[in-house]
Amino acid sequence: MIEEIFIHPTATVDEGAEIGKGTKVWHYSHVMPKAKIGSSCNVGQNVFIATNSIIGNGCKVQNNVSVYDGVVLEDDVFLGPSMVFTNVDIPRAFVERKNYLKTLVGKGATIGANATVVCGNSIGAYAFIGAGAVVTSDVPEFALMVGVPAKQIGWVSALGHRLTFDAHGMATCSESGQAYELKDGRVKALEN
Repeated sequence: MIEEIFIHPTATVDEGAEIGKGTKVWHYSHVMPKAKIGSSCNVGQNVFIATNSIIGNGCKVQNNVSVYDGVVLEDDVFLGPSMVFTNVDIPRAFVERKNYLKTLVGKGATIGANATVVCGNSIGAYAFIGAGAVVTSDVPEFALMVGVPAKQIGWVSALGHRLTFDAHGMATCSESGQAYELKDGRVKALEN
């Protein structure tokens, strides 16, 4: 049974925000009007969810994260503590620019603690962005990215385990046994 929404007494949820069943919003967080948060999400302490941002079902937003206008999280995304999104490509304090660039984070992706995602880039499903990385370009599905700027150093399974491909471009997740194929620079999960 899915429990009702939990909002900590110190959190602020503005009228017009949409929050799905089973979602928890913790200490000192702020959810703006028209923000959409799916069901069974966990919104940590001191999190800001902007107007018009969209968070899918089953997402985990750890402490000190701001999800700005233009950011869309598909289902089951993990945002590590203090990771950062931007949403204006040329910010200036003295120039008001509200033409926010869209940032899409695909289903099941992980963005590690203190990582930064520069606006206008997409992160593919099940990609894994290492702690402290700075994403400055689109990230393929299942890609493992680290560094500043972020560079791809390999591939991961849907469960986050590193994949080692054989000469035929085949690999198996060490935990699930799921088979994957690497072809033309893209990874896809094969049906079992």
